[in-house]
Amino acid sequence: MAGILYVVATPIGNLADITFRAVDVLRKVSVIACEDTRRTRKLLDHYGIEARLVSCHEHNEEERSEELLERLEAGENVALVSDAGTPLVSDPGYRLVRKAVTRGVQVVPVPGASAVAAALSASGLETDSYYFGGFLPRKANERRRLLETLARLPCTLVFYEAPHRLLETLGDLAALLPNRPVVVARELTKVHEEFLRGKAAEIREELLRRGAVKGEITLLVGKLQPEEPAKAPATDVRSRLEQLERQGMSRMEAMKRLARELGVGKREVYRMIESG
Repeated sequence: MAGILYVVATPIGNLADITFRAVDVLRKVSVIACEDTRRTRKLLDHYGIEARLVSCHEHNEEERSEELLERLEAGENVALVSDAGTPLVSDPGYRLVRKAVTRGVQVVPVPGASAVAAALSASGLETDSYYFGGFLPRKANERRRLLETLARLPCTLVFYEAPHRLLETLGDLAALLPNRPVVVARELTKVHEEFLRGKAAEIREELLRRGAVKGEITLLVGKLQPEEPAKAPATDVRSRLEQLERQGMSRMEAMKRLARELGVGKREVYRMIESG
């Protein structure tokens, strides 16, 4: 009789955020497949769990899956964990689970911590429906095209973002969706947990004042409202430019300031104004 593949959620920061069931499963399985054996070992040591660990990450998952399936088909129980949170949610494990299902091996979820659920629950945004997009594209053009498409969805948008790209992404949001509420959830469940709420440009300005952005980031964007255009009209950009000029700035100074606020280049500001 084949064994069971347990998909086990682990803490995303605070080690206390693990279920009794998860600890029990991790104690009883024959082997635990994890991304980084050193990181998982710290969790197991914290709970006094002695278990055999094998690495299963994006670079070896295809090969490792076959080894783990042989164990499962021989009757051993296996647990799959990621470095933090729920496996397969922007983490490795899909190939192993897919193969297990295809070959008739029972797959059992052991739910627990998830950065997506944690961020949504405390964001203050509508949560009746949401879209999770994982990590946004690294390239600016691809990221903007995707955001323009997703902006039409009538639900809250949730992404993971690397800290060194967050300012660029907030700039894209400021240009494309200037009136949407945005939440940056940083270092969830950790000592320096923080929620920044406001418009994208406001949050970007706050982070610019601080200097370097650090920590793990979950980014949320409020849902499209019926009366809201999907994309910021050029008239809004022109109005802000005129407002800055009335405050005594030259046209060049105003465009530089507006470019900083939107997180785009001066050429992009000029294009937005001229396209209107």
